[in-house]
Amino acid sequence: MTMRQDCLALDAADPLAPLRREFALPEGVIYLDGNSLGARPVKSLERAQAVIAAEWGRDLITSWNTAGWFEMPRRLGNLLAPLVGAQENEVVVTDTTSINLFKALAAALYLQKNTPRKVIVTERSNFPTDIYMAEGLTSWLDRGYSLRLVDSVDELPAAIGEDCAVLMLTHVNYRTGYQHDMAAVTALAHARGAVTVWDLAHSAGAVPVDLHAAQADFAVGCTYKYLNGGPGSPAFIWVPCRHQEAFRHPLSGWWSHASPFDMAPAFAPCSGIGRALCGTQPVVSLALVECGLEIFSRTSMEAIRRKSLALTDLFIALLEQRCAHHPLGLVTPREHARRGSQVSVTHPHGYAVMQALIARGVIGDYREPQIMRFGFTPLYTSYADVWDAVEILRQILDDQAYDVNAQRSAVT
Repeated sequence: MTMRQDCLALDAADPLAPLRREFALPEGVIYLDGNSLGARPVKSLERAQAVIAAEWGRDLITSWNTAGWFEMPRRLGNLLAPLVGAQENEVVVTDTTSINLFKALAAALYLQKNTPRKVIVTERSNFPTDIYMAEGLTSWLDRGYSLRLVDSVDELPAAIGEDCAVLMLTHVNYRTGYQHDMAAVTALAHARGAVTVWDLAHSAGAVPVDLHAAQADFAVGCTYKYLNGGPGSPAFIWVPCRHQEAFRHPLSGWWSHASPFDMAPAFAPCSGIGRALCGTQPVVSLALVECGLEIFSRTSMEAIRRKSLALTDLFIALLEQRCAHHPLGLVTPREHARRGSQVSVTHPHGYAVMQALIARGVIGDYREPQIMRFGFTPLYTSYADVWDAVEILRQILDDQAYDVNAQRSAVT
């Protein structure tokens, strides 16, 4: 049986352990919610102060040129690109995941404009905003487009028929942690004549992704989870070079204009990845994204993945060793190839148990139905954190130290 000293030994031998010091983690807190909001890089405070006090406060509007504000979406995109298997000048950091998904879906449908294909296929268990954005786009177009929802991976082949224009999937499911085989699913979609749009919100910075090797068509994702960009930090969109000149979407803002400061009344798209931009960028929050991305430059996604699997394996094993007599149900796949960097567990009183954990300093989160989510961020999660979290959970369950009538917060 694994003991706490075994976990301490793993931490002592962990090559990623020194990176934990790069994050401002509160004393006495075990943070297992980096899959929802990443911890703050230590350097982000200094960066925010520099942007606000010097670049904005002292240099004012000149910072669009002198501080490189105008080029920041592209520069950050190039820093992020290696984490998702993208090439230079194929990613921009901009807008929100929802807005970028709208752009990508519109562009994908545009690629299919000369075909009779009118259906977007996705999973019913996809993150709700992805479904909502697809519903909104298809209803406003009012040209016979529709959305088709499937209830399991096994249903995908039948759902991607001759009428399917776009397959829109989240690579790692937000609720279960299930990870798709991106290359195999993309190959299936292409064989059926469909274009693929991948949401990498729970993948970027958590699991190795190679968009080019998978021959994907478009991808979007956020920077505030595993990439540690800060609450509500700008998202990203990937458009491969082969699709950039054909890339069209309705949100044709001035930042994607070929000559934005000509102030021409007619829109003329720029070339390259800039076509995925829209309006003026949120510079302060955009600047903080670099602090998280810089930490990734000190390691590799392969090293991060090895530790992620070790952490999640350990968590599952400890749950089964120490909490087997409680009604916990494992939702996340055991198979490494199908597991993201989280473990989702059901309990009849999942919300109440999670609130009790948070009160004891173990922060995860809750998703319906009855699912407690625990995210493992190898850059700062330790093996001892895993042991301690399971021990606190065991004590709460053994003592039934949770309030089944706990009032639901607005954010769970």
